[in-house]
Amino acid sequence: MSNLTTNTKLIKNKAYELGFSFVGISKAGFLEEEAKNLDQWLNQGMHGEMKYMANHYDMRLDPTKLVEGAKSVVSLMYNYFNDFKLNEGKGPKISKYAYGTDYHYVVKSKLKELIKHVEDKIGNVAGRAFVDSGPVLEKAWAAKSGLGWAGKNANLINKSAGSFYFLSELILDLELDYDGPVKDHCGTCTKCIDACPTQAIVEPYRVDGSKCISYFTIELKEAIPNEMAGKFEDWAFGCDICQDVCPWNQYSTKHQEPAFELSEELKKMDWDEITEEVFDRVFKDSALKRTKFEGMKRNLRFIKKHAKN
Repeated sequence: MSNLTTNTKLIKNKAYELGFSFVGISKAGFLEEEAKNLDQWLNQGMHGEMKYMANHYDMRLDPTKLVEGAKSVVSLMYNYFNDFKLNEGKGPKISKYAYGTDYHYVVKSKLKELIKHVEDKIGNVAGRAFVDSGPVLEKAWAAKSGLGWAGKNANLINKSAGSFYFLSELILDLELDYDGPVKDHCGTCTKCIDACPTQAIVEPYRVDGSKCISYFTIELKEAIPNEMAGKFEDWAFGCDICQDVCPWNQYSTKHQEPAFELSEELKKMDWDEITEEVFDRVFKDSALKRTKFEGMKRNLRFIKKHAKN
């Protein structure tokens, strides 16, 4: 067995041991096709107020700009699916990804352990870990390494497990055995496009980020535009609509990560009476910190004011 195969198995086996569901590896290099798509997306202003999407352009497209001499991009998927639906039909909803502890903390900790394992077992390997926090086109790399395909809602979909997964990467200056992409299985289905209340999926495989409920409730710092009145369907933080209707998510299974469980306090939250003190305590280690208390109050006021009777 070659060193490439031995090292590849070592990395994948440890990743599975750490709780990752799927692992795929691609050869590091410039993302030529994705460069065209990113250019068009940015030029059309589909990033809205997310100015950071235009930053570090070269790094987004070339991992060797992030890790000198990079040879491999290891893509990993970590399950966060929860069949519990918070306030379904009777109050403010938040995206499943934000039910528990902020995934940046949970997944990044596991990646650090994985890198340490690589260094201990293989030797002097330069690498960096990314969890949706650096200039990396994570869905592109996940698709290149065969973890799934980019669906019409632009989410990475795995044929056997759906799309409720956090994506992360290790960029390493280590040559490994590489995986290849898989076929697109969206077919003629348009359920995600039809279900989006703000028409953010402007065409198959292209999402206008500046029209997405997640953008309005998390990224936008200004007032929510009046033209969105009555379209949020009670989503106060993020949105799962295009994933909830996706047929491939019938294969989603409950995650096994204790840190992603809902607290009893969150389940019983009185959103009308929430104070900044309660918000800071309950969401101390949560992704909801991103929108801050005032942002959350703005979202709550908006959906309450424009609630459909």
